Amino acid sequence: MVLTQCAACATELGLSLGKKCGRCSTRYCGPECQVQHWKEGGHDKLCKKIKKAGGAEQFRANQKCTEAVAVAAEACAEDTKGQTCYICTQALHWKTKEGLVRGCACRGTSGVAHVSCLAEQAKILVAEAEENNSDDLQWHRWNTCSLCEQKYHGVVRCALGWACWRTYVGRPEVDWARRDAMMQLGNGLADVDHHEDALPVREAELAIHRRLGLPEENILGVQTNLALTYSCLGRKEESLRMRRDVYYGRLKLHGEENESTLETANNYAWGLCGLKRFEEAKALLRKPMRVARRVLGENHELTLVLSWAYARALYSAEGATLDNLREAVTTLEKTERIARRVLGGAHPTTTGIDDHLRNARTVLRAREAGHRVIFTDAVV
Repeated sequence: MVLTQCAACATELGLSLGKKCGRCSTRYCGPECQVQHWKEGGHDKLCKKIKKAGGAEQFRANQKCTEAVAVAAEACAEDTKGQTCYICTQALHWKTKEGLVRGCACRGTSGVAHVSCLAEQAKILVAEAEENNSDDLQWHRWNTCSLCEQKYHGVVRCALGWACWRTYVGRPEVDWARRDAMMQLGNGLADVDHHEDALPVREAELAIHRRLGLPEENILGVQTNLALTYSCLGRKEESLRMRRDVYYGRLKLHGEENESTLETANNYAWGLCGLKRFEEAKALLRKPMRVARRVLGENHELTLVLSWAYARALYSAEGATLDNLREAVTTLEKTERIARRVLGGAHPTTTGIDDHLRNARTVLRAREAGHRVIFTDAVV
């Protein structure tokens, strides 16, 4: 459930409070709001339309997806000018008339497509895998480019998140695809900093996982995403406690070489940095960094972000020495070169590393000249 507010007065209803319209399932805090919305809010004209679309949740998903696709196409218009979709070979989508997007590491004429084509491709691949009882469910096609194999980012990821949710929202909550679609939507909203919108999605996802008694690993994954959302909304102490619990939970379940353990080590470290506990972050990251280089390789994005976090803690610590600052700059220079080559210059990881490299160089130059520089940038 993503709709958690009364449609008339916006009172927060959580997952189960209030009542629903008997025809279209629009939610209200009570009969008074329902009557008011019917008489004054236009629901009398929309109710049948919402029911025909599949109910309130489906109707909203359809609307939000259309809006997100338009935003993504507009944002990518300059980059995709004069090109065609590599899936349908058209400039404008035959049905939706939407423009083209590209939100991965592809360059030149590669990776240009319509969000609707990418969504249809992912939907077909997942359906085929389900029908064949395949172990590879192809779910990664909802967030990963089939050409460069890098994850989509920004407005394209947000649009695909809404497309994924629109595709599977009609399934029962016990269905794995509906739950994973909720995760894709939350990730997409977070990628464009719509954290207030992502919060009810994350909280609903966690409540469903707990209610269904799903495996601990599944719950830890949802908590990881929720912790990031808490941090982005300024609830940093709450976020850090959850990140810590997730890290040690994964370490116990999977061991130090598991990729999910390394991911949560990175999340925990950034949480520590956000609270300026840089010495703790450095101590935490030393071993995961070495493990990531050995297990995943120097070019893996997770290896890059672990090195980025370590360097950030190095140059930001209150007692950072000149050697610490020089190590931070050297680490960020190497990491930035790899990120630019592997992910592309426009990727958020590359631009984030580049920003911190400039900061680290500024701190180093100031320290070498006998001055002191303190950055107060927000870190999640």
